[in-house]
Amino acid sequence: MSRQAVVQKIAQAGLVAVVRAESSEQAAKIADACIAGGVAAIEITFTVPGAADTIKDLCRTYKSGEIIIGAGTVLDPETARIAILAGAQYVVSPSINFETIKLCNRYQIPIMPGCGTIKEIVEAMEAGADVIKVFPGETLGPTFVKAVKGPLPQAPLMPTGGVSLDNVADWIKAGCVAVGVGGNLTGGAKKGDWQSITAIAKEFVAKIRAARGQ
Repeated sequence: MSRQAVVQKIAQAGLVAVVRAESSEQAAKIADACIAGGVAAIEITFTVPGAADTIKDLCRTYKSGEIIIGAGTVLDPETARIAILAGAQYVVSPSINFETIKLCNRYQIPIMPGCGTIKEIVEAMEAGADVIKVFPGETLGPTFVKAVKGPLPQAPLMPTGGVSLDNVADWIKAGCVAVGVGGNLTGGAKKGDWQSITAIAKEFVAKIRAARGQ
């Protein structure tokens, strides 16, 4: 799948599941539940030991493109390269690292750096970022997005942190192209409640569509 196609698929569905799985098996079950709920992509964070192996296993399992597999919490170009070699189709960072952006551009992999100010957002876009991760979402809130969209209507923004069923519509209406959701979506994995993940994902997708007027 091309760089543009990956970004487009994420934007169309509007929902990325942020996954901190304890094993490849658990990650696969979360992925299955997310697919059933209409999630476009999952982000395997590098805070989890063995993240690269988990990405590799998932890419083998979902090689037909049922769901897009990405890498999260990527702090440097070395980790980004490891993720890409494992098969990651996009890379997400909690902050801007220009060498990481440069590396992802080199290999035509979508890069989504974390930004919390107008200055960072402009710098990230100028460096070639595909989507700007609004982070931390809990602190910034939908009003930040609305304020940014005034001078920067072209900025493709995606919040992570603090996104819930109660406020997802606010984020979308403020101008976000998608949202990243962690525990508020995948929390059921701790108890093996995969059905709850699917049900919650469907609710998120429905609220996103409604907020878009679809």
